[in-house]
Amino acid sequence: MEPSGKEPYLHKGCYFLPVVSSPEKIDSLESFEIRDDDTFIITYPKSGTVWTQNIVSLILYEGHRDGTENITLIDRAPWLEYNVYYVDLPSRPSPRVICSHLPHYLAPKGLQNKRAKIIYVFRNPKDVFVSSYHFYKILTMMETTEEFDAYLETFLAGKMPNSLWLDHVEGWYTHKGDFNILFLSYEEMKKDLRSSVLKICHFLGRELTEKEVDDVVDKATFDSMKADSRTNYASVNPTLADSSKGVFLRKGIVGDWKNHMTVAQSERFDRVFKERMEKLPFRFCWDMQEDPDPISSSVEENNV
Repeated sequence: MEPSGKEPYLHKGCYFLPVVSSPEKIDSLESFEIRDDDTFIITYPKSGTVWTQNIVSLILYEGHRDGTENITLIDRAPWLEYNVYYVDLPSRPSPRVICSHLPHYLAPKGLQNKRAKIIYVFRNPKDVFVSSYHFYKILTMMETTEEFDAYLETFLAGKMPNSLWLDHVEGWYTHKGDFNILFLSYEEMKKDLRSSVLKICHFLGRELTEKEVDDVVDKATFDSMKADSRTNYASVNPTLADSSKGVFLRKGIVGDWKNHMTVAQSERFDRVFKERMEKLPFRFCWDMQEDPDPISSSVEENNV
């Protein structure tokens, strides 16, 4: 289906944002040239993408960490399929950090040589649902007037950008053996940011001093990011997002779904998702009163 107006369009089994992408662009990414030192941050939307962009940038780029460079996150870690600022990715110096929401089967084939690294971050789907409800209201490229209850049905049916949450998470995990991939949960990162930073450092092969790790952790907190014009996406072109309707970094908490969903809506969600979620090897954390388990005790367990 060709993009039309501001409705998400379906291409090869996945819905994409209009205006900033096209079927031809998506198809071209299959042959995108991968370098051995590339780092890809891949998520389902509203699962901690911007947060992980910042953490990885702080680890890899000293200028980002010490504040000597004034480069926004969207330039420091540009998008693959939604390259809204037309960054010339093939000409970028190494090491490149590239972000994507692509499902596993549409990712560049070169990632399957297992030399480039993928960090896949996932989040409990009720918080993803609530966060995306607020997020899509500020996007001028995809105007939505759906009320909360109607949007719940859209989310559960996967008729939204990047389609069904379950398919995305399940697809990347099922095919983990095809990639060099580290899985992290948003909730695990919230519980112990420092441990998550160290896990990412180890995966990327970067050794930082204790002070450098402290700096990364400090600059990767929600309050620090929201106050930093480089990281809060405040500079996004107003033709793409209307800041008067909301912000990219809204709350950054675990369990916000409880402030929005009724008991009936939560039960409806569980009926649709529960059976398949129980087959995933992750124990999802729905509230920070719970104690989220680390996804693995070592990086090696994630890289099958």
